[in-house]
Amino acid sequence: MRLLVCSLEDTASINIRDRLLEIGGWKETKTFRSHPVFERGSDVMVTIDQVHLYADNLDVEATQALAQPFDPVVFLSRHRAASGIPTLTVHPIGNFAKAEYGGRPETLVPSAPDLMTSCLRELQKRSSGLPFQVGFEVTHHGPLLSVPTMFIEIGSGEQNWGDREAARAIASTLLEVKLIEAPKAIGIGGGHYAPRFSEVVATKRISFGHMIPNYFCDHASDERLLQVLEEARAKSGGADLVYIHKKSMARSRANHLKGLAEVAGARVVDSGDLADLD
Repeated sequence: MRLLVCSLEDTASINIRDRLLEIGGWKETKTFRSHPVFERGSDVMVTIDQVHLYADNLDVEATQALAQPFDPVVFLSRHRAASGIPTLTVHPIGNFAKAEYGGRPETLVPSAPDLMTSCLRELQKRSSGLPFQVGFEVTHHGPLLSVPTMFIEIGSGEQNWGDREAARAIASTLLEVKLIEAPKAIGIGGGHYAPRFSEVVATKRISFGHMIPNYFCDHASDERLLQVLEEARAKSGGADLVYIHKKSMARSRANHLKGLAEVAGARVVDSGDLADLD
């Protein structure tokens, strides 16, 4: 069963939840944290009062309270950025260093590569014509969970969070996405919004799990980078591949990271090594 999580502290989260309910087919079953639980096929949707970032171990709590296991967990969320650019994003969670916004320091949460990547492709289609950029964000923030987890978000400011058409695009994506199974990969390089990885999945058969930006790589020791690569692989469905955004860094730096990835047991690929999407 897939667990969808809405936060009452989050305007965009409520907006997405309400658009999901508008689509129909849900039935109210139990309660969780004093709020109704809705079920539709293999989806269970719960509502919590707190901000998502600090909902540690929600998967365990929901499993115990509702007497069924959940995998994956999808948080319906807002996205905030100083730019204010209208944006729809998906991303894995965890912390490469400090836990400034929930979770545990230097700990990643299992990602959901096939679902997250398939949702991005579907969202790119369903948001066509809307004034929103669509793409991945790299791994960041909490909460701490033990099952595959992803965030799907409306951003980047308060003026966007209540946009019903954006929320409908996300809602229909979640309920109608066709899961494409593909080789699992870790992304390395680029900035917070990982544009290269978002471009690659639009045409190539690859599913990204955790994505590690330059702003972490540039300040981490080789020992720490190896630790992160090993954990990221393990928590991205046992990813065998690493895709490096080479144009975001000096050639010498890309070669160095390639060597580290190979030491960690991964195969480094670029778009020419990947099969086209059907």
